[in-house]
Amino acid sequence: MAEFIFSAFADEAGGGLLSQIDALKANGITHIEPRGLDEGNISTFTAEQAKAVKKILDEHGIGVSSVGSHFGKINIKDSFEAHFESFKQCVENANILGTENIRMFSFYIDEGENYDSYRDEVFERLEKMADYARKGGIWCCHENEKGIFGDNDVRCLDILTTFKDKIKGIFDPANFIQCKVEILPAFEKLKDYIEYMHIKDCRMSDGFVVPCGKGDGNIEELIRRFSKTEGKHFLTLEPHLKVFDGLKDLELTGGAESVKEEYEYPTNRDAFDAACKAFHEVYAAALK
Repeated sequence: MAEFIFSAFADEAGGGLLSQIDALKANGITHIEPRGLDEGNISTFTAEQAKAVKKILDEHGIGVSSVGSHFGKINIKDSFEAHFESFKQCVENANILGTENIRMFSFYIDEGENYDSYRDEVFERLEKMADYARKGGIWCCHENEKGIFGDNDVRCLDILTTFKDKIKGIFDPANFIQCKVEILPAFEKLKDYIEYMHIKDCRMSDGFVVPCGKGDGNIEELIRRFSKTEGKHFLTLEPHLKVFDGLKDLELTGGAESVKEEYEYPTNRDAFDAACKAFHEVYAAALK
C-alpha cells in the first residue's frame, strides 16, 4: 500500500516564502513544491539562493517534494542549449533543497503541427536532461501539460516506457481533461510509472478548473487506486482556482451568487484554503 505525503504549490496562496509556509501549516500540508518565491521563479535560482530557501524551510519543518521547474516548457523550435545550461543549476539546487525530483515537460508543439514528427528531437532533449539529472542523483518527473509533446496518455506512455529508468511520471488529471483524455483509463495505462500526482480537478465540458471533487477528474477514485501501489508518493495540491479581485465588492452589493457558482475567490489565500479543504474531504472519503 502507498504511503501518501501531502505537498502543494504554495505560491498559489500568495505572498513570499514565509506566507507560503503559513498557508501550508494552516492546512496540514508538510511539504512544498517550490515555484514562485521571494526572489522569483525557482528555476532561476543560484545555489546560494537555494541554500537560503532550504534554511528557512528547515527552520519551519517544511520538506521539499520536488522542484517546480519550467524546464521543457519551451517550444521545440526554440534553442535548447541555454535552457539546458540552466537545467544543470536546477539539478544542483534540487540536491541542496533535499529532494530527488524535478518537475519537467516535453516541449511545446505549434498548434496544427504533427506532434509525432518531432518525437526524435523531443526524445533527444529529454534524454540529455534525464542523463544529466541521474548522474546527480535526481529524477526528472514528466508532467502532462496541454500543448506539449506528452500532453495525452499515449505520448506520455511512450516517454515513460522509453525512459523507464530515467524519467518518472506526474499524473495531472486536470491537464488531461483539458486535452479530452479519459482519466481512469489513462491512470490504468500509466500507473506503473507515476511518481506523484497533482491534485487538480477540472470540468470536461469547458476546461474550467474547480475544487477537488467538483469536476470530472475522478480524484477520489484516483487516490483510491493510487493507494494500492507500493512506496511513498506525494499528493501535490496545485489549485489553479480563479481569483476575482472584485468579488468582495459584488458580495457587498448582493451580486456575487453567479460568481460563487464558478468557484471564484476574493484572494489567493482564500482560493488556496478552499482547495485544501476540498482536497482533505476527498482524501478522507477515498480512504475511509
